Amino acid sequence: MRRIVLLLLSLFAIALPAAAREVVVTEEVIEITEVTESGGSERFVGVEPAPIPQGIARFGPFRVLDGKRAAMVDLTDSASPAQFDAMLRAYPGIETIEMIEVPGTEDDRANLKLGRMIRARGISTHVPAGGSVRSGGVELFLAGKQRIADPGAEFAVHAWADDLGREATDYPADAPENRAYIDYYVEMGMDQGEARAFYAMTNSVPNAEAKWLNADDMGKWVRLDKAAAATESLDSPAPHL
Repeated sequence: MRRIVLLLLSLFAIALPAAAREVVVTEEVIEITEVTESGGSERFVGVEPAPIPQGIARFGPFRVLDGKRAAMVDLTDSASPAQFDAMLRAYPGIETIEMIEVPGTEDDRANLKLGRMIRARGISTHVPAGGSVRSGGVELFLAGKQRIADPGAEFAVHAWADDLGREATDYPADAPENRAYIDYYVEMGMDQGEARAFYAMTNSVPNAEAKWLNADDMGKWVRLDKAAAATESLDSPAPHL
């Protein structure tokens, strides 16, 4: 569920004489939920963002840091798979996605497609200290050939909800809406038991809330790898691509 703070200007009085015109500014919180064909809604959790690296090129939520690394710094949407593909055509040597600020997705179906693309290309995912991966972003973290989470990395999970307010537990366990995620987790390397247990954990809190995990917590649910070497500065591109 997406929460957006908007400043609404009441301009309906614009046709009145100048002396009678008045502009009223009101702050309103609007909740928006979109349903995808996979059965889930847009899903993300908003927090104060981490510093965002500029990189040397931008493709949607991705920032290319150098010839081997890209940072992920925004939520995904229906355009993200094509943007990821365009990035790899331009920078085919990318091996690692640094997940700096990944609040979730506006399109669950596209998000799972993106995860499968990451997996198929053998790209690793890395959440550095201070990095935050939440909601639908967790599916992308799981897609990594290697999944690395440094001390100080954070994760957040919660249930998806459709436009009628129904969540995963409101559907039969083997309904297509639920199978889409379990099948995805199996493709990402879990066995059936692990996939079901992890999915149940993510749905243990409602869509309006979040369950927060650190790197050690995440390691209890999924296999994590250790970084082969110290990570370079995220805002310093390599001199030669």
